[in-house]
Amino acid sequence: MNRYAEINRKTAETDIKLTLALDGEGKSEINTGCGFLDHMLTLFASHGSFDLTVSCQGDTDVDYHHSVEDIGICLGQAFAKAIGDAKGIYRYGNMILPMDEALILCAVDISGRDCLVDRLEIPTAKVGDFDTELVEEFFLAFVRNARITLHIRQLEGKNSHHIIEGTFKAFARALSSAAAIDEKKADRIPSTKGMLV
Repeated sequence: MNRYAEINRKTAETDIKLTLALDGEGKSEINTGCGFLDHMLTLFASHGSFDLTVSCQGDTDVDYHHSVEDIGICLGQAFAKAIGDAKGIYRYGNMILPMDEALILCAVDISGRDCLVDRLEIPTAKVGDFDTELVEEFFLAFVRNARITLHIRQLEGKNSHHIIEGTFKAFARALSSAAAIDEKKADRIPSTKGMLV
């Protein structure tokens, strides 16, 4: 099974080339122009066992907003393309992940419907030069384009870096579990409708 996608997207604000292999080894080559996002996407690939490459040239002289949102769009599109008709997947995945004092709950349904419920309470406006409000923008862009349901809840935590890092790790694990193939049902789409739309 080759669950792989390549996305190229060029706008007046960003030029992105991205590849995603769902059944990978956690290898990544990330260059987004934003060091903090590079780190989060490297963690995402590693903890989800996805192979991921991202190259983004964006208007980072303005801020990171366009780059973060557009990478979320491209990664969501790549996931949707790679998952295909979703035949054989478990569909649901969840993770409660501790990151030092932070505790993050993440639950995923590869439902064909886009819904984000974000209950993060990130205490600072920035981590380094990264605007923490962009975390929600990234996940919103991913969810809309991957057409998944994603719930993120912060159970504990006061350190912004730990909250965000824990979220990306938990999301990777939950998404990986949901996208994994159930060998007992490898020829079935996991819906009584017979399709996920």
